[in-house]
Order: sequence, then structure tokens, then C-alpha cells
Amino acid sequence: MVLTLRGLRFRGRLYPCTIGRGGVSAQKREGDGATPAGRHRITGLLYRADRIPCPARWARPIAEGDLWSDDPADPSYNRRVSAPHGFSHECLHRADPLYDVILLTDWNLAAVPGRGSAIFLHEWRGPGRPTEGCIAFSRRDTRAIARHAPPGTQLIVPATLVR
Repeated sequence: MVLTLRGLRFRGRLYPCTIGRGGVSAQKREGDGATPAGRHRITGLLYRADRIPCPARWARPIAEGDLWSDDPADPSYNRRVSAPHGFSHECLHRADPLYDVILLTDWNLAAVPGRGSAIFLHEWRGPGRPTEGCIAFSRRDTRAIARHAPPGTQLIVPATLVR
């Protein structure tokens, strides 16, 4: 997978996508809205089993109390956690469909506080509508990518996007 100005190149296709409202950054920080530049890897796949069939054999279901810690003060920062959780977090079990399928990345896997959290590939709000730092796609494209991107798949986000 390679992010370009025109979309994400993957398996011979170009998938239109949106990125973070802060553009691409080589100096990613929590809350900056930027998509982190670099060579990343897909580390997992989560999905809403109450809404869609399992998209791939390596996928794991999202439960009602599943959260993702985005609080740099949390010992579980940038990790999947469960409710109740006393630190700032994102709900993975959302009312909207944005997280019906989530490809997890290894961004900040060492969980350095403040370096950014919850950098996923997921469904977009709509074409041209930016994310908080993730890469987002149409529903159809998110599911197609998820089926063919097992853990270990490389994701390249150039600091300067290429055509």
C-alpha cells in the first residue's frame, strides 16, 4: 500500500481516500489531526459482527464496550481497552458506520505518550472530508482492502505525497 495524492495504491488499484485534516506529518503529535508519514504495517482487523459478516479470517469482532485509549497519561495509551475506562478514549463500537471495519496500524506501537494514537484505515464520512489522522475510504473500498491486507501488510505514507 502506498499513499499518493490521488489515493491509496494497493494490489494494482487506486482507492480514493481522505487523510487527516492536518495533512501528512513526519512529526506526528496527539491531537494534531495529521496522518503520520513513514513505513507502517497493518497489525490487525476489527469489525462490527452485529452489522456485517466477518471480512477476513484474521478479523476480530468489536464488542459494545471496546474503546481505544488516546490519553497520553494512560498506562494503556494507544491500546484497545474496555469500558469503563477512566482516561480519554475513542469508542470503537460507534453508532455511525465509520468503524464497522478498522484496519489497525503499528503507528506508535511502543506507545510513546503524545506521539499519536488510533491511526487506523476505516470508512470515510464522505469524499474530501478529512479524518483526525487516519486514512479513510468508501464503505466498498474499505471492505475490499480489508479482505486483502493481512497483518504485516506494509503501508507507506510519504512525507511528500507523490502522484
